[in-house]
Amino acid sequence: MTDDRNIFIVRCGEVALKGMNKPYFERMLVERIKKMLKRYEGVEVKRHEGLIFVRADKLIPKEDIIKQISKVFGVASISPAVEVETDMDKINEAAVQVMLELMQEKEIHTFKVEAKRADKTFPITSPEVGRIVGAKILIGCKVLKVDVHHPDCLLFVDVRREKSYIYEQKISGFGGLPLGTNGKGLVLLSGGIDSPVAAWMMAKRGMLIEAVHFHSYPYTSERAQEKVEQLASIVATYCGRFKMHVINLLPIQEEIVQHCPEEETTILVRRFMMRIAERVAEETGCMMLITGENLGQVASQTAEALVVTDASVKLPVMRPLIAMDKVDIMDKAQEIGTFETSIQPYEDCCTVFLPKHPTTKPKLEKILESESRLDAEALIEKAIASKETVRIFPQD
Repeated sequence: MTDDRNIFIVRCGEVALKGMNKPYFERMLVERIKKMLKRYEGVEVKRHEGLIFVRADKLIPKEDIIKQISKVFGVASISPAVEVETDMDKINEAAVQVMLELMQEKEIHTFKVEAKRADKTFPITSPEVGRIVGAKILIGCKVLKVDVHHPDCLLFVDVRREKSYIYEQKISGFGGLPLGTNGKGLVLLSGGIDSPVAAWMMAKRGMLIEAVHFHSYPYTSERAQEKVEQLASIVATYCGRFKMHVINLLPIQEEIVQHCPEEETTILVRRFMMRIAERVAEETGCMMLITGENLGQVASQTAEALVVTDASVKLPVMRPLIAMDKVDIMDKAQEIGTFETSIQPYEDCCTVFLPKHPTTKPKLEKILESESRLDAEALIEKAIASKETVRIFPQD
């Protein structure tokens, strides 16, 4: 053993396919891992020979380090490993010791060694390394047998130029691209299930996130807004801290209810939300709007309604959930930890003044005619004047 710290091998996913831009993406990924682990003292993060190596004090629980690294977008997998000098005697000794420790932790009767020789100048081929290490394990762990098809334990040996690595686990990360490699977007964040997942999915593609939230106080409560801030905080555990702009939509809703056809209320409100969000995006350097809309889920999310909604803004609208089944969205919400908060029964601005029979196939000409009855610019300015900005920090 050459290092008295715990060592973790971090593998890049899609980052590895970036060709000439790969070094840039790897540097960004290293920086994101460092930020995620900055709460721990003495942690070292370095990239070397296509991998990222994290070294941490053994007093820090391995599970904590793995949990934090696995939240970093761009990480394909993580392996806690043992590092030794690239020497067959030292590799054999370490492999036997690793297997003996594994046998104390879990019930193992059979094993298989899978060796990889990244250093092609090493005089022993990968299959030979596997056979030699396997033979040493059979001698050192006499109760074990080899099973190349269904082993209880698959032990990996990674032979590299100066150091080699032995490990058993490959813990999956989320993949994607490192945060900050794909600009910044403004997510329309509600208290529901969908929009937090949409924000998470765009962040997974490397996009920094900022948020806007609409409320209808006093029809919606302060507790409802606290719920949204809690959801944003969970999203921030993956995306890092960000700003959320909170805007009162009630005056606009009241004007629409008073002057426009009831069945058009939903789509008219939606168009105002998009235009206000566009103003906020332009003020904050966001390149696009992000929504949790899903095709056919509700009246404002039919194909016709989405076309009419998009006609209200010039910025591109990203809808990462557009073709997902609701069940799949709920599964993703549970996976990232937002689901239990999203289903808390607090009011939402979208449920205020909800028409009994909302139009599902709006015509842009009719919607524009209805909007002409309103002083749209004055209403938007008034809404933006109500804006309050909340700083969102990661939950843990």
